Amino acid sequence: MQNCSLKIVGGENDLAAQPIESLSALPGSRGNGAGVRLLTWGAQTGTEGTTLISEPVHVCFVSQDSGLTGAIARALGSAFEYNVGSEFEFSNLNESREWCDVVLLDLRASSTQGDCEPGLRLIDSWCSIPSHPPVVVLYDAENRQLALRVTEHGAYDSVTNPPNIVELRLILQRAYRFHSAEKELAQLRVSERNDGRLHELLGTANVMQDLFALAKKIAPCDVNVLITGETGTGKELLARAIHKMSSRSSRPLVAFSCANLPESLIEDELFGHEKGSFTGAFATRRGRVEAADSGTMFLDEIGDLGLGLQPKLLRVLQERSFERLGSNVKIDVNIRLVCATNRNLATMVQQGKFRDDLYYRLNVVQMHLPPLRERHDDIPLLAQHFLQSFAERFKKKAKRFSQPALRALEEYSWPGNVRELENAVQRAVVLCEGPTVDIWQLPATIRGGECEVPQLNQSYEEEVRQFKRRLVLRTLRECGWRKAESARTLRVARGYLHRLISQLGIQQVGDDLPIDKSEEAPSSRQIM
Repeated sequence: MQNCSLKIVGGENDLAAQPIESLSALPGSRGNGAGVRLLTWGAQTGTEGTTLISEPVHVCFVSQDSGLTGAIARALGSAFEYNVGSEFEFSNLNESREWCDVVLLDLRASSTQGDCEPGLRLIDSWCSIPSHPPVVVLYDAENRQLALRVTEHGAYDSVTNPPNIVELRLILQRAYRFHSAEKELAQLRVSERNDGRLHELLGTANVMQDLFALAKKIAPCDVNVLITGETGTGKELLARAIHKMSSRSSRPLVAFSCANLPESLIEDELFGHEKGSFTGAFATRRGRVEAADSGTMFLDEIGDLGLGLQPKLLRVLQERSFERLGSNVKIDVNIRLVCATNRNLATMVQQGKFRDDLYYRLNVVQMHLPPLRERHDDIPLLAQHFLQSFAERFKKKAKRFSQPALRALEEYSWPGNVRELENAVQRAVVLCEGPTVDIWQLPATIRGGECEVPQLNQSYEEEVRQFKRRLVLRTLRECGWRKAESARTLRVARGYLHRLISQLGIQQVGDDLPIDKSEEAPSSRQIM
């Protein structure tokens, strides 16, 4: 790696007017060209009429002529910085990918020894990168065919040798602005894709967008949060999103559900115990509150916490300390508490089932997750997200929902909310064999009994027989029951078609009705 600063005496126009051969003869223009070296040139006044850019344009100059590299670098001036490589290998230049804004590729015959194929392969490799830096090619003026080829391979522009320095400077700056616009557009597209997502939570409905905005505001502030909502709405996901956006994100998030557990077990889980504190306590055990020190504690179903334990949790919030079971030693902790419940805690306070002082401590910021039935517009978004996730997990081909299936999902009330939707889509993906999830693959409660599920318990022979019968019957109908034409359509011998008709029990009765009505084949539209 070599750093150097060069001050050029004289105006740029003097340099730009000279042919490139005289430029390469300037003192200090020669070098061994081996490896990659960074050349940063000193300040220089821009040419009159040239659009200057506030920050240097990073150019990756690939050439086997180190003299040419130095001459062009000095002539362009301080608005450009260079990585210089002498090998036409993408692997050797890959480390410069994030750094460079433009690739200047020398494909003159004197640099490539007449073989430009490695350079073209380098263009292909470079252009295969999403939002790749544009490639500008330097070529011999008499080789117009090469200029067309590099354009076909994806080069941004080309310039003849010897180059006019003012023109080259303008081309490189245009390429830089083009690359900057592409990167900005890519960032905007990423931002659009992330719209409607808060970490693992999805939702484009106004109520969800307001909730996401509130979460982003309160996450950096170290306050307790109470999340309310029905079961299955994603309360724990919201708690995790708040933790990840907080200053405690590098510390653990410890989750615990208080639902349907004895008070003694909850106390042991939360606060731990000392050895010998009760029968079976053979060793000291840390509780979850202690494990969450300096991090976030998520207590789900806080409404199920017994009245006997509520004062102990209140002390943790007020004094930042607690004692393990069987111990009088105070343990200091620093936690942020996020609680969730599907109950109305304010009503429970009035009924004497929940301490009012604890309620006010928990309810610093209250966030309500709406049920899925109140944000129907999010159902297609969530369903498609789950479909893609399960299809990837189970190595399935499912990519979309049929219109009847999607309509059934949108019309269902979803008492189990997002969790029920996730389970329904998981079932459908497991049953799906093709790219489209059909309505019969959804649970019966969702499709409402309006869809007849295909019979899957028939034997292989019977399935083949039914398929043959539908195919032959459809062909006969389309051909007006003309057996010779039907045989030609099916590409079988006429005698074989007669045997099939006999074996499958197909007979025309009246106006195009088969004699076996119980096995009447579907229409051609259904078959195809």
